[in-house]
Amino acid sequence: MTSNQRIFRALFAVALILGIAMGTRNAFSGLFLQPVSADMKWGREVFSFAVALQNLVWGASQPFIGYIADRYGARRVLIAGAVLYALGLGWTAFLSNTFTLAISGGILMGVAIACTTYSVAYSVLGKMVPPERRAWAFGISAAAGSFGQFFMIPVGQFFITQNGWSASLIGLAVITATIAPLGWYFAKLGSEGKLPQPAAATQASAGEALRTAFADRSYTLLTLGYFVCGFQVVFIGAHLTPYLLDKGIAARVGVTALALVGLFNCFGTYLAGVLAGKLPKRYVLSFIYFMRSVVIVIFLALPLSEWTVYAFAAAIGFLWLSTVPPTNAIIAQVYGVRYLGMLGGIVFFSHQIGSFLGAWLGGKLYDVTGNYNTVWMLTIALGVFAAIVHLPIDERALESRTPALA
Repeated sequence: MTSNQRIFRALFAVALILGIAMGTRNAFSGLFLQPVSADMKWGREVFSFAVALQNLVWGASQPFIGYIADRYGARRVLIAGAVLYALGLGWTAFLSNTFTLAISGGILMGVAIACTTYSVAYSVLGKMVPPERRAWAFGISAAAGSFGQFFMIPVGQFFITQNGWSASLIGLAVITATIAPLGWYFAKLGSEGKLPQPAAATQASAGEALRTAFADRSYTLLTLGYFVCGFQVVFIGAHLTPYLLDKGIAARVGVTALALVGLFNCFGTYLAGVLAGKLPKRYVLSFIYFMRSVVIVIFLALPLSEWTVYAFAAAIGFLWLSTVPPTNAIIAQVYGVRYLGMLGGIVFFSHQIGSFLGAWLGGKLYDVTGNYNTVWMLTIALGVFAAIVHLPIDERALESRTPALA
């Protein structure tokens, strides 16, 4: 098997893994809030908190899981993630109280998603794809996660309508279990296709890699920017459908909108990966964040209708996960790929703190004020902030800079 053949097979395998993992995660947070809350007679804050906790656990565990994948390989991590994912969904299907939801849908699924998504996937891909093609490969894999949202959301809504939310969660548990054999095959390809690494990169310890990254201002700026990404996408993903229902827009419109977000992000994320290989990645990121704020302002200013919702979904979808390839490509380019899973996981933890606040504040402020206006305004302001903080990032590899940082 040639190197190119191995890379394309790995990309196909990781596309399926990320499509299932991210599609299920988005279906869970975007479709189950209302039926679960209504059936259990809970306010929206309860389910919102579980989704927020899931995102926080995902982020908090990601650096450690990324380190394990870097140090010991991704195979066990991916298989364990598949098992935890299925267990979390299956347990959630038999809810009896809010504590059960926090453990199953929050903690178990949070760890499972950390094991089966981007940091672990990029830990493998970053070591087998040459630097000049790395952003492209990251873009393809991230686009696959978006296609999973496009596919899984209408499938999930169909099963909820036909069989109820509990049976639908059992079905999703079965689907996520297939990540185990896919993960085994993907990790095998990554191990066979690993490229030689520079001697300095292979000899550095995890502690040294951490100290070097934290001494660099660009790493801090990248981490701050990714916080905003998490806040924006999780708030919109979890609360767009309830927002539309409050405005008298049919549930099918919200479901279609979330599917369109996933569809258009396939194109946006792939394009971001291509552009990040040709242009300064910080400019690509700054543009994405600024345009998110512009799109939200236009959406809120226009009269709300089925077609303005679809236009918003397409536009915001184009920008949805398009931050993922440039962000991870900067980390790999500046700090190397030896500890890409760990360093990317720390940046992603910031993303998930934003996700926690986006999901929880959406529900909390809705229960307090009766609307989402305050959170929409905050989402716009944060997008402008992120656009600004990415501009000073230095993308040069550390060894090409001053001796102090090198």
